[in-house]
Amino acid sequence: MPVLVITGTGTEVGKTITTAAVAAAALASGRTVAVLKAAQTGLRPDERGDADEVARLAGFVTATELARYPEPLAPGTAARRAGLAPVRPHEIADAAQKLATEHDLVLVEGAGGLLVRFDEEGGTLADTAKLLGAPVLVVASAGLGTLNTTELTARELRSQGLELLGVVIGSWPNTPDLASRCNVADLPEVAGAPLLGALPEGAGALEPADFRAAAASWLAPRLDGTWDAEGFGEREAPAAWDSRSTGAV
Repeated sequence: MPVLVITGTGTEVGKTITTAAVAAAALASGRTVAVLKAAQTGLRPDERGDADEVARLAGFVTATELARYPEPLAPGTAARRAGLAPVRPHEIADAAQKLATEHDLVLVEGAGGLLVRFDEEGGTLADTAKLLGAPVLVVASAGLGTLNTTELTARELRSQGLELLGVVIGSWPNTPDLASRCNVADLPEVAGAPLLGALPEGAGALEPADFRAAAASWLAPRLDGTWDAEGFGEREAPAAWDSRSTGAV
């Protein structure tokens, strides 16, 4: 798996912090890692982007950003409004392939969800994954609504002939509600792929040394980690209904 494409079920689901955790775990296992941010939006040229944040948390990675646009919009829209050239799927794939000749693992982080458009032709991260022949890791939220967006993403990946490596919960709440706890069992069911990790809420606020030391414990062995999906599911499973108080039998 020289290239892994990382997408989210939407914005603000923990995609960048998950990318950092995957990078940190791979580094700890002795692999060289590059992180490629396809397009960064909503930041000035002097601000730190997602690739920089991954490098800060994970450690010694090659961090590359292909394009940056000032407004917090979909990359294609942001490029058009800024009067700048868009970044296209084949350019992302070319950059990833070059990095793969020099690193054991290349993590390609998208912008927003799988079908966010990069250019006026409607090019998406799915097109990039197809060009690379790379598996896709989906980062999902924990709570109510995540089953729908995760299943839609998984169905789209399969409709395009792409491999869904698995799902990672990008931010596991300190106090999970009933929906979140039920979703631990339901997410792999609707995705048709394994749950490969759960990052604790606030993981990105840890000191880098603490983040690197803990990253492997948040990820399954498929991602160079030690996280046990079965044990996590058993621990977080909601209690059964009390038939005495509900009248259920």
